[in-house]
Amino acid sequence: MFDIGFSELMVIGIVALLVIGPERLPKVARTLGHLLGRAQRYVNDVKTDINREMQLDELKKLQAQVADSARSLEDSVRKEYDSVRTTFESPVQEAVADLEANARKIEQDVAAVVTPAPATAAPAAQDKDGGKV
Repeated sequence: MFDIGFSELMVIGIVALLVIGPERLPKVARTLGHLLGRAQRYVNDVKTDINREMQLDELKKLQAQVADSARSLEDSVRKEYDSVRTTFESPVQEAVADLEANARKIEQDVAAVVTPAPATAAPAAQDKDGGKV
């Protein structure tokens, strides 16, 4: 921050000793030390806050990028799923329709064969002894 060497500090100390005096110089130096410490803490706090805000901004940008890539991945997977579904769905539907048509035809053929023609009354069955059952 300031480029002050040891010799310059010595000159400032001697001038302060002459101007302020030997009795008040320790109090003034202690007060200046406290004020300088507070100023340094304040500067460090501001730096920390600025760095935290910058990191938050970077994290928000990263989050937005991840969300965008997740959306694009989801869209591509959905498109692939729909294309595969349509590829397999139409032949399966045709096969199901063919099977249902064949099942109906077989049911009709079986019904035609199984259904007997109207017959006259059949004689009652008899058991061995000649009695009617």
